[in-house]
Amino acid sequence: QVRLVESGGGLVQPGGSLRLSCAASGSISSFNAMGWYRQAPGKQRELVAGITTIRSTTYADSVKGRFTISRDNARNTVYLQMNSLKPEDTAVYYCSFGFTITQPLYWGQGTQVTVSS
Repeated sequence: QVRLVESGGGLVQPGGSLRLSCAASGSISSFNAMGWYRQAPGKQRELVAGITTIRSTTYADSVKGRFTISRDNARNTVYLQMNSLKPEDTAVYYCSFGFTITQPLYWGQGTQVTVSS
């Protein structure tokens, strides 16, 4: 079992920045993949960015060049630095954990990100 605790969401104006954090605890395998998904009202949950323990990364086209994912393997923590935020980035952001980025086994509770003036 893996527990994910997220922090860092909130309200920000368009063009602003936020940093999300997610700490994993429990049965952590030496190789794993952590990531961030988001779900806006009325839409399906979608992958935003993911990173493996060897720091292989993937990003959604809509966030490339604006968002950066990173991780601290010693702390089992993943970060999402979000810059140049747009209203369309508004969603609940969920931390994910698994053996691959695209097939998570565990989810965090979600943190709201709202981009609005």
